[in-house]
Amino acid sequence: MGEQPIFSTRAHVFQIDPNTKKNWVPTSKHAVTVSYFFDCTRNVYRIISLDGSKAIINSTITPNMTFTKTSQKFGQWADSRANTVYGLGFSSESNLAKFAEKFAEFKEAARIAKEKSQEKMELTSTPSQGGAVKRNVFSVSKAAKKKQESAPGDLQSPLTSESINGTEEGVTPDTTQHTEPRAEPSHNALPFSHSSSNINKHWEAELEALKGNNAKLTAALLESTANVKQWKQQLGAYQEEAERLHKRVTELECVSGQTTVIKSQKTELNQTIEELESALKAKEEELERLKAEVESANDFQSQKDSLTQKLQDMESRNQTLEAQLSDLEQRLESNQQEREAFRNSLRSLLELLDGKLFELTELRDTLGKLLENS
Repeated sequence: MGEQPIFSTRAHVFQIDPNTKKNWVPTSKHAVTVSYFFDCTRNVYRIISLDGSKAIINSTITPNMTFTKTSQKFGQWADSRANTVYGLGFSSESNLAKFAEKFAEFKEAARIAKEKSQEKMELTSTPSQGGAVKRNVFSVSKAAKKKQESAPGDLQSPLTSESINGTEEGVTPDTTQHTEPRAEPSHNALPFSHSSSNINKHWEAELEALKGNNAKLTAALLESTANVKQWKQQLGAYQEEAERLHKRVTELECVSGQTTVIKSQKTELNQTIEELESALKAKEEELERLKAEVESANDFQSQKDSLTQKLQDMESRNQTLEAQLSDLEQRLESNQQEREAFRNSLRSLLELLDGKLFELTELRDTLGKLLENS
């Protein structure tokens, strides 16, 4: 079946700055899908997130990982294999709580799976080592038994613990048979002692051979133990390499196999692009409107400048007219004064003329009277 998604949510993805180890660097321009995956063949849980065709999160959950809530909508965890710290920004506090709950659940499941795999490896490795030791001991005992069966029963009596140089390996002597040959006549004593010496030498050689075999078997056991350690190291290296290759394969599977996620992301991206295009169109229309307003403002400014210039011209003309009016007023005042003086002079002349006319009238009357009288 391979890996299957078991929980998905959406969040903004961040990674810690590898240089400062303090600042967050966003790895996605917008909220992306973050999913938990379970590999049933290896009992491995992973967190995977794709931004297009690029895997921005590929983190295997281990028992020593910890997901920390640093705020109401932000959480983080450290991945020692990737040598980085991942951060997720959620749209709501409930999404963060759900993600943290799933993280703790899958972390506990990963711990249980790891313990089971370790127990299985120990059970697999222990019988193989114990079987090798048992086979070596069995071969030693079998060789000793064959040597014992090859010698006659009456010649086993000379074997004592002293004849085997104080070692505990060998055949235990029979005390009853050891006393009977000493009670035989003296003519049989020399051949018996001679054959006993040969047998002792024979068994000593066999014992030395067994000791050598035992030493060889011990060295082989130590060598096999060292080989087991080396094989364990090689197995760990192979497991790491297999893990790396599996991660690579999973990335390729994620790129090629998650068509539904990619299609949904593509649909979301298309919707986002359409929204951005509509927003861009609205911005362009607003920009055109602002340009028209700026042009009209420029027209208004030019009209204002022309009106200001006209106003200035009118003000200058007004000042000129005011100056002319002031001059005319002064001239009018002087003319009025002259007219008043002229009127005064005319009055005086009229009065003088009236006086003269009155005198002439009196003179006429006088002349008339004189004429009448004459």
